[in-house]
Amino acid sequence: MGGAVSAGEDNDELIDNLKEAHYIRSELVERAFRAIDRADYYLEEYRDSAYKDLAWRHGNLHLSAPCIYSEVMEALDLQPGLSFLNLGSGTGYLSTMVGLILGPFGVNHGVELHADVVDYANQKLDYFIKTSDSFDKFEFCEPTFVVGNCLEIPPESQQYDRVYCGAGVQKEYENYMKNLLKVGGILVLPLEEKLTKITRTGQSSWETKKIIAVTFAPLVQPKQNVNGRPRSVPLPIFEVRTLQDLSRIAIRHTLRQPIALGEGRTKRRVSFPGARAMHRYGPRFERRRFCRRFYRQCVNSVVLHDSMIPTAMDDCNYPGGVEEEEEEVEEEEEIGCRRVREDLPEEDEEGCGGTEEEKSESGCARAEPPVNILREKILRLPLPEPLKMYLLYYREK
Repeated sequence: MGGAVSAGEDNDELIDNLKEAHYIRSELVERAFRAIDRADYYLEEYRDSAYKDLAWRHGNLHLSAPCIYSEVMEALDLQPGLSFLNLGSGTGYLSTMVGLILGPFGVNHGVELHADVVDYANQKLDYFIKTSDSFDKFEFCEPTFVVGNCLEIPPESQQYDRVYCGAGVQKEYENYMKNLLKVGGILVLPLEEKLTKITRTGQSSWETKKIIAVTFAPLVQPKQNVNGRPRSVPLPIFEVRTLQDLSRIAIRHTLRQPIALGEGRTKRRVSFPGARAMHRYGPRFERRRFCRRFYRQCVNSVVLHDSMIPTAMDDCNYPGGVEEEEEEVEEEEEIGCRRVREDLPEEDEEGCGGTEEEKSESGCARAEPPVNILREKILRLPLPEPLKMYLLYYREK
């Protein structure tokens, strides 16, 4: 299933295509999709296919097409603090995106049939927490995965605000799935070859809406009971956070606030957490800013030195928010930048020829990546190093 939108060159372009095709319609969902690179959940040898709108399977590993995940995320109507159950949680890609929206006081559980896939999901989750800048830009609800057949959940188990099933549900199991929902909750599942949204409006009342036609592998039927005893899959418990954990959340939240507010600068700034992960305010936008500065430096050099050699730039770090600039000026300067580049001598693949010293002297040094301000603020706190590392979730970088 998939192929509804064009492939992208990277994660941002894939999300742009999903937005253009109206699969992604809300800012909340867009931010979550941009914050997590889909390719990180592929095996290394298959990463080239990550930005196509196609499902991927290798052994027991499986990812649905991006257009399907987009529709699922929109239909779930996620909000901070809700509880979420992912049946057939797979690689953990969807559960991790959901965790960025639920925040630290939500509940994020997953049930997966295959133990090796749960191990893979936990590895990817650990990699995301330790290496992704998005982890410091969002308040995260870490998912918990258990091994088992989702059709063997005890009927007395807790109910959830949001439930998603990633396999085709046979009609006889529809009521079983509905009973996992709290009143007011939303269930999204493939039912009779349609992605279906079911809202529980009362103890015994439901609203059903068909979204799009889909093709999913059917749910695996439970195995025969052993010695006449029914199998059961115990779900993770709804844990109460410790005071120590709550303190870490509160400190990180407090330190993050000035970042979101643009550190009191006068120009308008993007105020939501994770804004720099978005395309309009992400790496591509920074490249355009670099290009505009390069163009201005070149023009100034022509006037002052009758030369096209740009001067060195020391304004390549971008802490805090992102300045919003007029679209017309942006386009005009980008066109001028391209013209200047066409007039310059041919350079190597990195954009500048010669040694590193020559690149630095000629002003062609590449822009440095954005600074992780939350990390810098934590490291400057007058606290013992072990406590700082705890606040950083033991992230080395």
